[in-house]
Amino acid sequence: MRKEKEIIIPKTYNYIALFLTLNCNYRCSYCINYFKNKNARFSKKTVTGQDWVSALNRIVSCNDLPVTLQGGEPSIHKDFIYILNNIKPELKIDILTNIQFDVDEFIKNVKPEAIKRGAPYASIRVSFHPEVMHLDDTLLKVRKMQEAGFSIGMWGVMHPVYKDQILEAQDKASKMGIDYRIKEFLGDYNGALYGTYKYEGACDKRFKKRCLCRTTEFIIGSTGEVYRCHGDLYEGRNSIGSILDPEFKLEDVFRPCNWFGHCNPCDIKIKTNRHQVYGWTSVEIKDIQDIVL
Repeated sequence: MRKEKEIIIPKTYNYIALFLTLNCNYRCSYCINYFKNKNARFSKKTVTGQDWVSALNRIVSCNDLPVTLQGGEPSIHKDFIYILNNIKPELKIDILTNIQFDVDEFIKNVKPEAIKRGAPYASIRVSFHPEVMHLDDTLLKVRKMQEAGFSIGMWGVMHPVYKDQILEAQDKASKMGIDYRIKEFLGDYNGALYGTYKYEGACDKRFKKRCLCRTTEFIIGSTGEVYRCHGDLYEGRNSIGSILDPEFKLEDVFRPCNWFGHCNPCDIKIKTNRHQVYGWTSVEIKDIQDIVL
């Protein structure tokens, strides 16, 4: 049997995102997955745990660049635990979750060292959404995981409606010894666009221009397709290949795009990189021009 090619992560890359599913057990009104299309419906087709493990184990990444399992809600994938337990040890794993799974079963079946690495933030990052989640129950789940030896913390989005609840959650979490960090709210609210962005007008949805864009993120959709950016993923635009293809190769190149002006905020926000250094942006954009019809 022919050995599949290794997928070498370019040294310029800062993030590996695996969207196990874009479906979620919640539907928050401000979910960034629905930034452009509030009525979007994502494919229910999923890749089996065995196929995910086979594909992911081809990845060659540095020790401080993990594969981050996310969604939607990654834990609703039927093979979630299998995937965690069968990825090669040298490939580090992070998880973004709303922790609405059975933590006792998780603790029973997953070893803490499988999701732990040296980093300035937790490997399991729990997003707290006061619109749909109960704070005290969430804190107790996080604390139980923490006591079981998992690297886990919480994050809250500073939505203007939920600012007080987010700050209350941070206060309660800190008193319990739980690392709780706050993220800037990205998106529209009451006719205003929130967020700090590198490229003016890039996600205003007022125009569409062409450009050249280079990413620093390996974005893998729930069907194995690989995308240039979050915008392409969430809007179902053309992929650049599939991680399930044994010949797939990741390239660090500028790619043509005709969607500047309709970018997803995740791609152009100014943020911290994986070393927690502020000033990073996921993509580099150049040669922005009007589209001539």
